[in-house]
Amino acid sequence: MIFEQDEVLKDDGKPYTVFTPYSKKWKAKLNAFYLKAYPTEKYFAAFLQLEAKPIPSLESMGFQQVDKPFPARLLKAELIKKYKDQRDIPAIEGTSRLGVHLRFGTLSIRKLAAYAQPLSEGFLNELIWRDFYHMILWHFPQVGKGQAFKPQYELIQWRNNEAEFKAWCEGNTGYPIVDAGMRELNETGFMHNRVRMIVASFLTKHLLIDWRWGEAYFAQKLLDFDLAANNGGWQWAASSGCDAAPYFRVFNPSLQTQKFDPQLKYVRKWVPEFESLTKYVPPIVNHEMARKRVLEVYKQALG
Repeated sequence: MIFEQDEVLKDDGKPYTVFTPYSKKWKAKLNAFYLKAYPTEKYFAAFLQLEAKPIPSLESMGFQQVDKPFPARLLKAELIKKYKDQRDIPAIEGTSRLGVHLRFGTLSIRKLAAYAQPLSEGFLNELIWRDFYHMILWHFPQVGKGQAFKPQYELIQWRNNEAEFKAWCEGNTGYPIVDAGMRELNETGFMHNRVRMIVASFLTKHLLIDWRWGEAYFAQKLLDFDLAANNGGWQWAASSGCDAAPYFRVFNPSLQTQKFDPQLKYVRKWVPEFESLTKYVPPIVNHEMARKRVLEVYKQALG
């Protein structure tokens, strides 16, 4: 993280629970000190000295070599400059794919933040979201133990249809943008961020399946899995998290496709059969019916 758990707090010393005021305090506090490299070399003698062991092979650890490209640890100035305009388009290389490196510490968060700060506030905001969700996890540890950030959302009556969950996992819902995202995830261990929001909204709102099921599936599949960010994202989709937006935000997959994949390049890459009436599965749920159903269920649970 850029800041530790208690370095960005409200004036009364309590943790923030809404992102926007947190981000303003975060930016106001940021200076060169927090972005400089730590002088770890001078502490080297204090570390336990061990003889290096041979690096185990992939096979010995139960993995299999594949030909999928691994995200490079590159800071691309042009991509970061255009990030705000391109970040939501899954068919192009509009995101950095550096999440996996931040997750495993193969890229310094301070180095990335210092590099991005003068180039794109939009990109910097994504790094702030990362700090924010870790801060939430620290101050509200119950969210990491399967509990909703907003306790009243535990009253929601989930349908939890296992057949529909299986269809979602396999990318066979009949909604091309949803299926494209799930197939990308299953094959590569990665999913574009905009599509992550779409598939998460679909599972929780269209199918009324508990967000914890989706959270666990992402944890199993994502190479860049991070508990705080994954939990924060899923609770955001289910409206049970620290989000100021009301619960009746339900993404329309068709409108999301029209807006972010209008030429269907992303959909065609992952769901090539989607235009075939005989090869592609029909939608497992009607959007208007699902939207009406979820609003009624949430309203009943929340009073």
